Amino acid sequence: MTETTTSPPRTSTAARAIAACKVYGEGEAEVRALDGVSVEFETSRMTAIMGPSGSGKSTLLHCLAGLDRLTSGQIFLGSEELSALSEKQLTLIRRDKIGFVFQAYNLVPTLNALENITLPMSLARTKPDPAWLDKVVDTVRLRDRLTHRPSELSGGQQQRVAVARALLSRPEIVFADEPTGNLDSRSGAEILTFMRQAVDDLGQTTVIVTHDPVAASYSNRVVFLADGRIVDEMLEPTADRVLDRMKRLGD
Repeated sequence: MTETTTSPPRTSTAARAIAACKVYGEGEAEVRALDGVSVEFETSRMTAIMGPSGSGKSTLLHCLAGLDRLTSGQIFLGSEELSALSEKQLTLIRRDKIGFVFQAYNLVPTLNALENITLPMSLARTKPDPAWLDKVVDTVRLRDRLTHRPSELSGGQQQRVAVARALLSRPEIVFADEPTGNLDSRSGAEILTFMRQAVDDLGQTTVIVTHDPVAASYSNRVVFLADGRIVDEMLEPTADRVLDRMKRLGD
């Protein structure tokens, strides 16, 4: 039997899953959240991951971001294989190369907007480039809200703080889990427009999980999951085409 080896992904690939499996529980209680997923995410592109509830989309995102480990298979961030890293090494990768935007914002209530934006870099004992900080702050339109605490900000403003925090360290890739899930349509559109702008103007690589066809239409590509497997993908999506595909997945 010939042993096969997996070569690192091409340089144009920001992240890659190879035969990714994630199993929870054992025996009759076993749940296969990911069932042999192989997928690539290109640099300087925005990709949406969609699928019915329980399809494995958030599990895939968390494994790609190093927040959860696979049962089997491989995850590459650039040329780095995450499954081969220790917890300490993974922590450094997440700190230095990954930005993550959560649906629940995850802001520190006692810190103001600017302190929340710069918190990860402060914890790493590094200082942001002043010009880049200014660009990020102005892009998310928070200049006049920097001294306000989260309780003094709207939901859309809080999520803009979270997105700015994810971008400040210039990560190789930003992962966003339902970034507009708690927002009204106007606030959600503001966040998606900014994330799209970060891709187009700043070359940021972004992967989002969403259930919203309108949110997915901001991306360059949509990957569809069902029962823990990739079942389809769509380039240059529109909300109507995505909605039609999701309806067929539901059927």
